[in-house]
Amino acid sequence: MPHISPKDFFRPLAVGAPTPLREIPARPSRAIHFFDPSNEKMAAKVPGMVSTVDVLLGNLEDAVKADRKVAAREGLVRIAQETDFGPTQLWTRINALDSPWVLDDLTTLVPAIGHKLDVIMVPKVQGPEDIHYVDRILAQLEAKAGLERPILVHAILETARGVANVEEICGASPRMQGLSLGPADLAADRRMKTTRVGGGHPGYLVRQDPVDGDIEGPRGIFQQDLWHYTIARMVDACATHGIFPYYGPFGDIADVVACEDQFRNAFLLGCVGTWTLHPKQIAIANRVFAPSVADIRHARRVVAAMGDGTGAVMLDGKMEDDASLKQCLVMVELAEQLAAIDPELRAAYDAIEVDA
Repeated sequence: MPHISPKDFFRPLAVGAPTPLREIPARPSRAIHFFDPSNEKMAAKVPGMVSTVDVLLGNLEDAVKADRKVAAREGLVRIAQETDFGPTQLWTRINALDSPWVLDDLTTLVPAIGHKLDVIMVPKVQGPEDIHYVDRILAQLEAKAGLERPILVHAILETARGVANVEEICGASPRMQGLSLGPADLAADRRMKTTRVGGGHPGYLVRQDPVDGDIEGPRGIFQQDLWHYTIARMVDACATHGIFPYYGPFGDIADVVACEDQFRNAFLLGCVGTWTLHPKQIAIANRVFAPSVADIRHARRVVAAMGDGTGAVMLDGKMEDDASLKQCLVMVELAEQLAAIDPELRAAYDAIEVDA
């Protein structure tokens, strides 16, 4: 383990680069909506999507063919320069660090649109060394471009090694904004026997015990979540380092029911948002990754009843104590952040009446 002074962690990695953040801002990011900047039809829709989605992400990596990489990069620069994003964040996913395009991605985007880029998503991160590499280059480019705020970094967990190193990745740089699960590439790297992009699998199940020993009789089966372990580990690592976990893509665009189930599982486990690959998934993400009116009503009741936060109270026959209060404060804080950018949620939350 190298000897590094904690004092050095928050020093800029290049002379003239902006001072690293000591705390990552908790900005609403329920949906990270991917678009291909080389697709003119898709790019034309971007200005109209501002304020309807928390994050718009110009994708330069997978799903962009090799002969369209330069067009995608140039398209993203043009879109960013011509669009007022207002409350919507602008992210990009650069090409993999071992690709022939990634260096041009960084040296083109940071000088041209670095003042508008909130987050750079790095695919297939294997360990902290990948983050260190991006960290130093970004500092040099920021200094050269005269940027006043650091661009944040988001890593995708797409390899077994990346999952094994998840804690070190989260703590590799003060730029780290969060992590996303990349289920398709991760499944391939682990040699998992599924070709689905996210979601469960009918073969991954538990079966009810036989009734009266009759193994051939009717027995309930329950499909399991292939990604529960990885999401939980990712959430713990992010919480430890004060950054944010996200679910990744759900590939079956037509199955909006299973998509909502997967998004909700991730939300309940602690994820703050998800990727969306089609506009119909945005509405699902915005709904799922926002606390329900019933949840906020209950949370506000607990906060009001707990007073100074010590002791315990009984509400509706259930004990609420300081641990309950902490859970409820997380919900209330998220509701306040979402209400500030979503008029419909603000109206719904404002209409809540809290009974004693």
